[in-house]
Amino acid sequence: MAADLPENYDANPKAFQFIKDVAVDWDDTRMLAGDVGDLAVIARKQRGASTWFLGAVGDEQERRFDVALNFLEPGRRYRAEIYRDGDDADYRTNPRAMVIEQRIVTAKDHLAMRIAPGGGTAVRFVALGR
Repeated sequence: MAADLPENYDANPKAFQFIKDVAVDWDDTRMLAGDVGDLAVIARKQRGASTWFLGAVGDEQERRFDVALNFLEPGRRYRAEIYRDGDDADYRTNPRAMVIEQRIVTAKDHLAMRIAPGGGTAVRFVALGR
């Protein structure tokens, strides 16, 4: 689901790519961190595939933390396609600041996260091999 006006996605099609890529059926769901009303970090494995997705959303407070990637298959490398808040993102002053980046990760890694006030992060983990 794309919960915004179509013209906002037309103005920033790179951000819409995650919506195109995200699976709709899951083999596994894991709650990685959370506090009701404040923060939720969830990982889900695409049904019948090795691809994982991670979503994180927070409230009006900025948060910084590390997420262990130990839900990924051990011994396998993944391309993490990261859609995160920009360094100066804030729902009050700069709500559209966003960074899209990629890195190679494994189940032994941690992902340092900053959730901006009113922000979030989405990550697609594409299996690359062993």
